[in-house]
Amino acid sequence: MKKAFKIGLLPRVAIAIAAGLVLGNFVPEWSVRIFASFNDLFSGFLGFCIPLIVVGLVAPGIADMGKNAGRLLIITVILAYGFTLFSGFFSYFSCSAVYPSLIGDSVFSPDSIKNPESETVSPYFSLEIKPVFDVMTALILAFVIGIGNAFVRGTAIKSATDEFRSIVEKVITGVIIPLLPVFIFGIFLGMSYSGAAFRVISIFGRIILVIFILHILLLVIMFCVAGGFAGKNPFRLLYKMMPAYMTALGTSSSAATIPVTLGQVKKLGVNEDIADFCVPLCATIHLSGSTLKIVATSLAICLMTGLPHDILLYAGFIFMLGIMMIAAPGVPGGAIMASIAILQSILHFDEGSVGLMIALYIAIDSFGTACNVTGDGALAVIVNKLGGTPAS
Repeated sequence: MKKAFKIGLLPRVAIAIAAGLVLGNFVPEWSVRIFASFNDLFSGFLGFCIPLIVVGLVAPGIADMGKNAGRLLIITVILAYGFTLFSGFFSYFSCSAVYPSLIGDSVFSPDSIKNPESETVSPYFSLEIKPVFDVMTALILAFVIGIGNAFVRGTAIKSATDEFRSIVEKVITGVIIPLLPVFIFGIFLGMSYSGAAFRVISIFGRIILVIFILHILLLVIMFCVAGGFAGKNPFRLLYKMMPAYMTALGTSSSAATIPVTLGQVKKLGVNEDIADFCVPLCATIHLSGSTLKIVATSLAICLMTGLPHDILLYAGFIFMLGIMMIAAPGVPGGAIMASIAILQSILHFDEGSVGLMIALYIAIDSFGTACNVTGDGALAVIVNKLGGTPAS
């Protein structure tokens, strides 16, 4: 029996955006109202799930880090977090310099992004779905449970948090991610219906080009640092990681690319034991590429909607984002799902801004993942040097 053909997330999102842009020019008002109703329900469900996602992912992630404390782990975590912070600030300052000339004065009102069809149509019905607790409460609760679990080492709570993480990951992969293309279709259908779509898409193209260039520059910087530590040619090191980069482009998953990444890291001269330790760990905690992309896309949305985006606000956002990336599941779209909480709590994104952010992020998801796994090679070279094992 032949295996059923499965369309990946990126193609489904691309199809949803294209279909929304085209059909919005022809469909009647009642059909736009149907998808406006769906988007209202999905936004409410997403808002309900976000605090639960924070607790379900962050608490066991912190607990897992604490119970394995050791010299190599500490070195790897500090390096991963340091590179993540660097990529966030590198992205912020670069985009702050470039975006104003690209986006110009093309500012949309937050309400038009949230519900672009609101000037002419409205949902057939609306349900208020209140979360169990707010996002900041969820963050503090996750830190308390995770840190407490790391020190107490209790089996009952640890087992409960691990099982809850499995439930949360199942909700993300089984419900939220499959429904995202429909949600994005509704957003672009409304934009096309109201005539705002062309302005958004024209801005999207420029933003994607900037982010791609920044990814390449980030990898060059990371491998220059790694090459300096190891006394090797950084461009030769980067070239040897290209099979992992290309594999990640196809899978959009750091976890799925681990076998290829591991093989290429060993070819960089990294000790096998350190490579076996570092690569799987970095696939979870090192997301410099995703961080760069989230900062760049969120800054674009802030400029498009007129939201505040000063350096003090973004500094707090980037430091917290580095922590949230540790909790991101290794599935396509996992990083953006883990970051929604702080997008809402720190940058004050509403449901429409989040939806637009998700669409822009997933459109270039594979490039961020490729940057993540390729950068893992640079981290492994540095850990190999700092860990006391000379590179061969």
